[in-house]
Amino acid sequence: MYKLLIRPIFFLFDPEKIHHFTFSLVKFLSKIPGVPSIFRGMYQIKDKKLERNLFGLTFKNPVGLAAGFDKNAVLYNELANFGFGFVEIGTVTPKGQVGNPKKRLFRLKDDKGIINRMGFNNEGLEEAIEQLKKNKGKIIIGGNIGKNTNTAPENYTEDYVACFKGLHPYVDYFVLNVSCPNVSSHAKLEDADYLKELITEVQKLNNAEAQQKPILLKIAPDLNNQQLDEIIELVANTKIDGVIASNTSVNRDNLKASKERLQEIGNGGVSGQPVKDRSTRVIKYLADNSNKAFPIIGVGGIHSEKDALEKLKAGADLVQIYTGFIYEGPSLVKRINKAILAES
Repeated sequence: MYKLLIRPIFFLFDPEKIHHFTFSLVKFLSKIPGVPSIFRGMYQIKDKKLERNLFGLTFKNPVGLAAGFDKNAVLYNELANFGFGFVEIGTVTPKGQVGNPKKRLFRLKDDKGIINRMGFNNEGLEEAIEQLKKNKGKIIIGGNIGKNTNTAPENYTEDYVACFKGLHPYVDYFVLNVSCPNVSSHAKLEDADYLKELITEVQKLNNAEAQQKPILLKIAPDLNNQQLDEIIELVANTKIDGVIASNTSVNRDNLKASKERLQEIGNGGVSGQPVKDRSTRVIKYLADNSNKAFPIIGVGGIHSEKDALEKLKAGADLVQIYTGFIYEGPSLVKRINKAILAES
């Protein structure tokens, strides 16, 4: 029904406007008595075999929603009814910011992909906290945190620290987003020495808390083997809890979209099917060359059960979807979980 009826209608309209419309629609429907239980019946699978224990957390199933979808933590309670094992909110920055000028979100229909240059648009830390206070405890929540666009390089760490402190009571794990191509002057965020400094500072704060929260690093799919070796070394040295592989890509090779269309779109990170193989390569390289020394959440181009199983077999412990959720609809979550059960 989604792909035959709903998606063709949605795809007639601007992607960002449809995103906000969908949020309003799901919010509205979820307030109707009985509808949430209908969603749960349609999309959830409850089976102990799907449970995964990582970072001291028990995930009901290994399929999560990636950051960027529920930026401001306004829909996670409702999204829990669609069968996800966890939802990652954000990216959250200390201060609210409008992000890059519109239009900034584009579909690549022939490629089953998306290009975005949102620029960390979000309502800011305080608003995210207010929304997370409404948590009904249905699902594991990850907090993806970043820096404000206008923050000077010498103050990057302060931004991450502010978000970490503010969200600590309200999320189950953290993600340091250092690999988004849509924020200004992010070169420092790719420097191994700076990353070590950032992780160490955040871990210091974490260790001072009565309850420590897992901290993960989100990396780009475009890293070469030498850079991936540096990530493996970084994880070993800092003892960070895991890695999310991967973010959007700046690589536009082998796209079906015309050069004219891509020039018309302009800058932005590519997600969806075009990054599938690159993200899987990163997962496999990290898993193989670290001797599976740390957990990996695999994300990038998962549009089918086969895609998800490919990521898991490459070395991912959990997977996340985003663009695949938009193209394939909510049934994708259930289909992946059923395929995982069939393989177990």
